[in-house]
Amino acid sequence: MVVQVDLGKYTVLLDNERQVFATLAKELRKEGVAVGDQVALAGDTSDTVGALARIVRIEPRTTLLRRSADDTDQVERVIVANATQMLIVVAITNPEPRTRLIDRYLAAAFDAGLKPALVITKVDLEDPTEFMKNFAELSIPVILNRKDSPALDELNAFLENQMTVVVGHSGVGKSTLVNSLAPEAGRETGGVNAVTGRGRHTSSSVRAILLDPATWIIDTPGVRSFGLGHIKLENLLRSFEDLWQVAAQCPRDCSHLADSPDCGLDEAVESGKISASRLDSLRRLMVSIANSSND
Repeated sequence: MVVQVDLGKYTVLLDNERQVFATLAKELRKEGVAVGDQVALAGDTSDTVGALARIVRIEPRTTLLRRSADDTDQVERVIVANATQMLIVVAITNPEPRTRLIDRYLAAAFDAGLKPALVITKVDLEDPTEFMKNFAELSIPVILNRKDSPALDELNAFLENQMTVVVGHSGVGKSTLVNSLAPEAGRETGGVNAVTGRGRHTSSSVRAILLDPATWIIDTPGVRSFGLGHIKLENLLRSFEDLWQVAAQCPRDCSHLADSPDCGLDEAVESGKISASRLDSLRRLMVSIANSSND
């Protein structure tokens, strides 16, 4: 299994016991290899200092988490292969939480077939109650984490026997969380820029960490944007679980956009069944992805 990709160098774990370094065979360079991939090796797989193997085959993938640079970019960037879950990390303050970025993560998780969960960090600094209302109608687990008392029991219960990819905005405490779960990992951590309020990028590579023989956690670099140029509109709508149930009752030709007559989503907002901000977030993403498809 590929456990780290960094600057064209691949770290591969053999039988969950020892790591070897590898390069990528020429015929696979266009396809690319991601952390989580099961691969076949050729060449030197010994423990000799300086030994270098070669990845010659990628086994079939069960899932694939992807993103694009922005919604207009049709070039997919593979983040992780074969994950089963996504842990979305967001800070309640410093930096301020971004609900629309979380919506993007949820859409990517649904598209990839991953079970999502939300971890809200720094709740010892600010009350997350109001923020949590944005996702109250979703069935995803929400875990509250504080520096003085990390929610390790809840997190370990969610992670058990799964391969979980951890994603989040820069500076939300993602790598700190990974280090609390796997102290030997030693992921670099950083703070928030006092001038811009933005998190500083610390982790520069994707890395899979084995917690026990059947449990993996995959740390990823912090991002400030998550393009969905590769996602189909129907998958985007279904990722808004609370809105999808209402939209399913709309006329068959309903676009669910603001100019769509008799859209049940507008009626649901007027009656207070769904929030206007949730609908606005969905429609912004729908327009952005539709425009990218027409380019």
